Amino acid sequence: MAYTQAGIAVENQQVFGELKTAVDAVFAPQAVTKFLRSMERGSLRIRDFAGVLHKGLLPQANAEQLFVSLGTADQAQLREHYLTRLEQVDTAVRIKFKKLYSYY
Repeated sequence: MAYTQAGIAVENQQVFGELKTAVDAVFAPQAVTKFLRSMERGSLRIRDFAGVLHKGLLPQANAEQLFVSLGTADQAQLREHYLTRLEQVDTAVRIKFKKLYSYY
């Protein structure tokens, strides 16, 4: 029997959806290079989601405030979504930003 992760219900669907859409937008194939360059310029580590929010790198204007308004479970799910998306970036782009991806 295969392992399946238990589903956790999202408490604040609207805010969670806005932030999830913003994360998906920066990892879209046409936008990911610009996003990763801005992470390099900001001296952020690739897995530093709090830093991404603090520096305002998501297209959602008040993303950091929205994130803080979420419950702990919703915040954890959103961080997990961010980490999943950064691992799904095309291999050629990951090679181009090898230094950024090398330092976890």
